[in-house]
Amino acid sequence: MTPPPANDADDGYRPSADEPFMSLRQQDYFRRKLSAWRDAILLESAGTLSQLQIDSLREADITDRASSETDWSIELRTRDRQRKLIAKIDAALRRLDEGEYGYCEVTGEPISLGRLEARPIATMTVEAQERHERHEKVSRED
Repeated sequence: MTPPPANDADDGYRPSADEPFMSLRQQDYFRRKLSAWRDAILLESAGTLSQLQIDSLREADITDRASSETDWSIELRTRDRQRKLIAKIDAALRRLDEGEYGYCEVTGEPISLGRLEARPIATMTVEAQERHERHEKVSRED
C-alpha cells in the first residue's frame, strides 16, 4: 500500500534539499505523513471488519459460499499485510522521536528526500537497499 496523497490540512510544504536535513519542519512533515497513512489504514481495516461481521456465510449455494470465503480470505491476508505495514509506520515514528529517522540504518548516511517521500518507512538508502537485496538473493541461492 502506498502512502496516501497529501490531505486537506497540508500547507503545500514539501521538504527540499535547500534546507537542513531533518530539520524540525521536515520531521513534522514526515510525522504528519506517517500518521495520516497509519490512520487511513486503520480506518480501512475497521470498515473491512465491520463488513465481515455484517456479511454471513449462509449463502444457499455452495459455489457462492466458496466464492465468499475466498474473497474474505484474500481480504484477511491484505489486512495482515497492512498490520505489518502499521508496525513499520510505528517504527518510523519511533525513529522520528529518537532523532534517527531519515538516516540509513546500515551506513548512517541521509536517505534521499525523494526516497522518503515515496517510501516514508524506508530504513536504508537506495544503494544500501540494493546491496542488501543482492546479498539476500545470493544467500537464497546457496
